[in-house]
Amino acid sequence: MSKMFKSKGIMLLVVLLIATVALAGCGNDSKDETRTLNVVMGLGESEWQVMEEHIFPAFEKEHGVKIKAYQVEAEDTVKQLESMHKAGKMEIDLIAQDNMQLAPLVEKGLVQDLSKYRDIIPDSTIPSMIPVGEFDGKLYFMPYRPNVEITYYNEDKFNEYGLDVPRTWDDLLDVAKTFYEAEGIGRVAIKGTLDGNTTVHLFDFIKSAGGDPLVLNDEGSVAAFTFLQELYPYLSPDTRRADWNTMNRFLATESVYLGQNWPFATNVIVRDSGKEEIKAYEGWAGPVKKSNVLGGEVLGIPTGAPNEDLAVEFMKYLMSKEVQEVLVSEMGWPSMRDDAYGKVEEWQQPYFEAINETLKHAEPRPNVTYWADVDRALNDAFREIVIEGKPVKETLDKYAAVIEAAKN
Repeated sequence: MSKMFKSKGIMLLVVLLIATVALAGCGNDSKDETRTLNVVMGLGESEWQVMEEHIFPAFEKEHGVKIKAYQVEAEDTVKQLESMHKAGKMEIDLIAQDNMQLAPLVEKGLVQDLSKYRDIIPDSTIPSMIPVGEFDGKLYFMPYRPNVEITYYNEDKFNEYGLDVPRTWDDLLDVAKTFYEAEGIGRVAIKGTLDGNTTVHLFDFIKSAGGDPLVLNDEGSVAAFTFLQELYPYLSPDTRRADWNTMNRFLATESVYLGQNWPFATNVIVRDSGKEEIKAYEGWAGPVKKSNVLGGEVLGIPTGAPNEDLAVEFMKYLMSKEVQEVLVSEMGWPSMRDDAYGKVEEWQQPYFEAINETLKHAEPRPNVTYWADVDRALNDAFREIVIEGKPVKETLDKYAAVIEAAKN
């Protein structure tokens, strides 16, 4: 996922902080000073609060260290590590990185091979989480936080119109048409902001039809875009503005009755907004299978990190059942472990059941260095085909050529 929180002000502040650390050093050489573990993450304000109040203190106390955590977005982490690596002064000990931003870190030699630490991965780890961090048979990243979109729906509105939640593409089209014809406006939304939010949904539709987003003009991709072109007239006008953030508001204010979002939305919509009628389930299948993007974050240690030993211990700590339970209950995050749901409150349980069902069908996006080109091609194809109504196959052939050129 792209990250759920971004602040240019904080980003500028963090760049200055890291620059200061790089110049001044961390003070770890002195035996009289507390060791410092420098950690890079990309979190929202409420998520930082949980980390600082519930996660960091116990580790600091046990290991006699001070954690200095910096807010850096995934796309900027590569730049920061590359600068430090070239200067021969690596000051970051551990990173939590979006699983779609891994290939450049490995390709540029910015992260360590962690294969020798493979045995610290808990036995209860969801199996699909481990290959995400592997490149050419080597383990460069540890599992940490899976993420997958679940489907939220307004139970009262579905009951009012005698509708069941859609389980297939045909069902989805029928539901969208029913709401549109009954209310004169679409009440089903997908994320149509023509950026990474839209890419997530396009990946799901293409894979569910047996297609490959890296090919784009194969039979499955053609089927996906053909269906979306048929569905689009019945979608909510909010589709053009729906992303990870606004989708919550559209569901909470009942301008949208059906939409997909990341699980953090549960706390925002249900707990904070009091919309108990907004339920969730695992969504619909395509003509070939059910597929959802496996998003989330993994943990890595930069090449030349000054405190590798502490970083490994912190990895073990973040993967522990105790910490994962806090991340589940306090943040609403899915867990990388299948045994970390014991502290989930009763009202949260159905939503986590939806998450776990969806995770069964989750697939990671391919870690290729030209993904930015794929992302642009997918969104341009969506704009031309779905929004503007241009021919499906001809348009996909054009953007398939763009992807092939980027690959080569």
